[in-house]
Amino acid sequence: MTFIQSSNVVVSWFLFIQISAKVSDALLLLSRPLSFHQHHRRSCYYLSALQHQHSISGTTCGFKLYSKATSNRPNNLNFDHDHPTNDHEIINSCSTRKQWLTKSLSFFTIMPAALTVASSLEEQEQTHLVPNANAFDNKISNQYDDRPKRRGPQPKDLGVSTRKDVVGEDYLGLKPCGSAPNCFCSTDNVEDDPEHSIPSWTYPKQMTKSQAFQQLKDEIERYKPGQGNIDGGGFKIVVADVEKGYIYVQFEALKNGYIDDVEFACIPSLGENHVQLRSSSRIGYLDFGVNAKRINYIAEKMRNIGWKAPGVEYETHKGYFLENQAT
Repeated sequence: MTFIQSSNVVVSWFLFIQISAKVSDALLLLSRPLSFHQHHRRSCYYLSALQHQHSISGTTCGFKLYSKATSNRPNNLNFDHDHPTNDHEIINSCSTRKQWLTKSLSFFTIMPAALTVASSLEEQEQTHLVPNANAFDNKISNQYDDRPKRRGPQPKDLGVSTRKDVVGEDYLGLKPCGSAPNCFCSTDNVEDDPEHSIPSWTYPKQMTKSQAFQQLKDEIERYKPGQGNIDGGGFKIVVADVEKGYIYVQFEALKNGYIDDVEFACIPSLGENHVQLRSSSRIGYLDFGVNAKRINYIAEKMRNIGWKAPGVEYETHKGYFLENQAT
């Protein structure tokens, strides 16, 4: 049972209990016609909460307001003690028993809306759980095919674009990393974000951009899913434009289907024979060293054919390795 499904059960029981309490109060009120003056404060607390629930989208906010309202009631509130109040205030807020009963039982109208919201949350949770048919063809095993895959949504702002640095100045680069230790990007300024910034790669000057990116594409195609116990779900080259100098690849975890987005791009303003790169997890906080292992694996292959391709080192990214307990 997922968290959202468990929440639905809790919400349903909460609604049942509250409706039962409303009916009980209403019946008690009808059976004691002379006690309305004594009950007005309790009913007004309920009405206040109901008004909040009707005016706020979503059940959670309404429940919190209800709890806040009822927690302010006097602890000794019961049907055997009067509480001094202003008669005019009573008439304005709860003028008749019929009016109070109508508003109190209007709680029934909240139930369908609350269940609709809970159902919507569950649908949202399932949005990024995809069937196994979407798995990459080069995965290393079918062992976990029975598990739903949590791929996460593909970022909408990938590619080379105008970004803003920490002081609000524009620069041309790849999508910057967030605060989580699960991303590396060579266009992130090393002074602004040393934990996520990595050096760009350079290819031999005698090569053209298209030749260099064709080499890079060939090495990526020879990538071994499962190396270093990562990317067992395989990978897919989504975009490979060697003429423009841009490659976008998706790598998948075997068990849960987590997708990492990896990009390589040529940005002339950052160096004619430089290749900028970015590797990032879509969801979660830690990556347990996955992005570093992937970058280091491909970097080694590129160094073997004459590129200058530094990897992610412990000396420069101690925080990342310590948080992810990676080696």
